[in-house]
Amino acid sequence: MSTTTKIKGNNALLKDWNVESIRKDFPILTRQVYDKPLVYLDNAASSQMPQTVIDRLVAYHSHEHANVHRGIHYLSQKATTAFEEARIKVQNFIGADDSSEIIWTGGTTDAINLVAQTYGKTFMKEGDEIIISEMEHHANIVSWQILCEQNGARLKVIPIDDNGDLILEEYENLLNDRTRMVAITHISNVLGTINPVKEVISMAHEKDIPVLLDGAQGAPHIPVNVKELDCDFYAFSGHKMQGPTGIGVLYGKRKWLEKMPPYRGGGEMIDKVTFEKTTYNDLPFKFEAGTPSIAASIALGSAIDYLENIGMNRIEAYETQLLEYATEVLQHIDGVKIIGTTNRKSSIISFMIDDIHPHDVGTLLDRQGIAIRTGHHCAQPLMTRFNIPATSRASFALFNTDKEIDKLAEGIKKVQQIFA
Repeated sequence: MSTTTKIKGNNALLKDWNVESIRKDFPILTRQVYDKPLVYLDNAASSQMPQTVIDRLVAYHSHEHANVHRGIHYLSQKATTAFEEARIKVQNFIGADDSSEIIWTGGTTDAINLVAQTYGKTFMKEGDEIIISEMEHHANIVSWQILCEQNGARLKVIPIDDNGDLILEEYENLLNDRTRMVAITHISNVLGTINPVKEVISMAHEKDIPVLLDGAQGAPHIPVNVKELDCDFYAFSGHKMQGPTGIGVLYGKRKWLEKMPPYRGGGEMIDKVTFEKTTYNDLPFKFEAGTPSIAASIALGSAIDYLENIGMNRIEAYETQLLEYATEVLQHIDGVKIIGTTNRKSSIISFMIDDIHPHDVGTLLDRQGIAIRTGHHCAQPLMTRFNIPATSRASFALFNTDKEIDKLAEGIKKVQQIFA
């Protein structure tokens, strides 16, 4: 670890950690905003890309660009190989059995919609129930609400306590013979809560109920092994894990994917088409209609290479120490209240400052070069649960530092002075 760090702890995983070296991998961190050095603390919304990922995008567009599959010419073969190698990298990254269980999507939202509109329409009918939680992102609420409007299914909600933890006793009470799906977030994008997903999954599986995990905040920050978790579906996005936008992943157990109908029609998802009947391609292509996001998929593979080269266990350890330091610093500022105080948290800290609206906080911090996220964070029901209009949210990544947390604290104090 850098000798300049103030972060406490003597974690053996971090003995060779050098955050300044890591920061050099991210060209955007050298820029200035309003003549101030950029302090980027909005990683839960979208992370930054290292130069290796940017270079891979450029290399594909410069030297390999062609459509994938079925092409017999050199460029198509080269692009197809890189595209499918990236799929295998995803498979290994999350510990899936086979690359055919890895479906390319447009992102986490697209992946959840895919499950809702394929599994949901196949296995759910009027009166059936889907269980979500109070801390869900809109993508894991609205997708299921749309299905409920279509087929008469009903949404049930696991409440959370004041710390931001699921109330598992209430969850257990919701499980019954009408439950057809449990869909919850792995890590809350507002509270930072790391949900006890293995326990949630085990309780559901006792009643043969499948579980989908929204892994948008999970895959970028902690080691994920879908076989160990035993989840039925896992969804995540490239742009939150040092990759490009427009690409995401749905992992699904083969036993479900084979029973689910295609989500969209055309292109790679077909086997044979006549005017009378169409047959569909094998997994994973059955769910990948049209030309995919080839460059983004390949670049996501490079992002995975980058993360694995550092080590997800090490990233989790470092970001945990960042969170601990930020929590300690913010708790000592009068007028600051942290929303989400469970002991099981990832690298997200949401807070309120006195009676100052978060949008004003974000605007004034921005003028100091500090990028945070303000608003409801696509989790309006969660805001209602805590009786607040919005929060300010700082979210950390492997390149952030204690000095940046100190700048955030100084910025908050300046905001307070302005409003005083």
